[in-house]
Amino acid sequence: MNITPDNDLTRRDFVKAAGAVTAVAATVGAPAIQKVRAANDRVQYGIIGTGSRGNYLMKHLKDIDSGQCVAICDIQDDNIKKGLATIGGSPKVFKDYHELLAQKDIEAVFVLTPLFVHYPLTHDALEAGKHVFCEKCLVFKPHEVHALRADAAAHPNQVLQTGLQRRSSYFYQTVKQMVDKGILGDVHHVHAQWHRNMINKPSSLWTMKPGGESNINNWRVYRSMSGGLTAELTSHQVDVADWMFGSAPEFVMGLGSLDTLKDGRDVWDNIQLIYKYPKGQKLTYSSVSTSSFCPYFNGSRAEMAEMIMGTDGAIEITVGDDVNHCIAWWYREPPKAATVSAADAKKKAEPFVAGATMVSTSGVVKPIPIMTTDLEFTNDESFFGREGKFARRWLMSKGILAQEEADNPVDVELEHFFEGCRAAKTIVSPIEIGMNDAIAVILSNLAMDEGRKVYFNEIETMGLEPDKKRT
Repeated sequence: MNITPDNDLTRRDFVKAAGAVTAVAATVGAPAIQKVRAANDRVQYGIIGTGSRGNYLMKHLKDIDSGQCVAICDIQDDNIKKGLATIGGSPKVFKDYHELLAQKDIEAVFVLTPLFVHYPLTHDALEAGKHVFCEKCLVFKPHEVHALRADAAAHPNQVLQTGLQRRSSYFYQTVKQMVDKGILGDVHHVHAQWHRNMINKPSSLWTMKPGGESNINNWRVYRSMSGGLTAELTSHQVDVADWMFGSAPEFVMGLGSLDTLKDGRDVWDNIQLIYKYPKGQKLTYSSVSTSSFCPYFNGSRAEMAEMIMGTDGAIEITVGDDVNHCIAWWYREPPKAATVSAADAKKKAEPFVAGATMVSTSGVVKPIPIMTTDLEFTNDESFFGREGKFARRWLMSKGILAQEEADNPVDVELEHFFEGCRAAKTIVSPIEIGMNDAIAVILSNLAMDEGRKVYFNEIETMGLEPDKKRT
């Protein structure tokens, strides 16, 4: 891509460069959500856990016609009241999840509870013959890794999906295609962060409430119930790195400490992690609780994002939510410069360092926003149609128009789950992906706790009885 003297993109350069990524995007295809289903084709489901995350997903579930909520369960009356108000209709109400699982009309279950009970609820749901959507992380302790693997193998006809919505995002899927097709060159590094300022903007979910560890609403801040920042935040982004690199990590090392939020909690309030992958790729990760600044997207978005870096280009990306749209900016590396040999350098009397290859680089590369397929250039559109698409592309590159996915990734992942229940289709986040993610959380916390490099193959003997350990 040529750079004009004022470091701005020309019309021709923009069309040429953006066309490459939209060609890839076209192979991904815009996610399509079927809005209307026959009543007898709808998956009858129950929800276990109608607290903060449960209520959030219920706001999305209520508008997805391929499923119908017929029961909800929670141990707290306030959560039940909020859940009923959110989901609408007239679902049955339970406080004992065993009673919900005993309902013959329930085909699928959403496990949306605190982390420490994810496995027992998922195990019982599978045993009851239900399909299961379990929010990340699938498991909490090492012995649960082996137990859930066995459970899934024993119930091969039941869907078990993990809540990792970035895998259902059109933009993340497009970036994955770009990586696989070599558009970014050799992708060797991912940087990721999730920073929040809980000093200036306390989070109700992470604020200590009366009762300490005996209060279930404090589950996020105690190790007996929570994986801390690693489970709640890092899990999303280490999954992105696994996806882009095409494998789970080889080892992890890191540092965690409790420096500021000293209110009785025993989870770290800031963590820094480095993951090394089998082909030498690395993910560097940071989560802090005293600043929300994000250096990506010219500082226009706060808190979380990933940077995927290759030899021919890089992507800055962050998932959208119900307020902010997903952003995905593509930076192309400057063209390869001609090398200057030592002999040539001497002839030209140019400064030169012995043993080094001299490369001349200059210019600043402007980002190109990744486009949806409706902005792809074709040979069938009219002159004005093509000009309109170019105008929208150009406005996006200037930050005047926002990128926007056709469907919210949360809606897409929920629809995928129902499709898997109904037609046994391949789901986007099956047990293998969810388990790799949960293992990364367990081992990352171990690395910080023990101050050492932890290898991922260590999980194979963790949590097993001595006579069952594998060699």
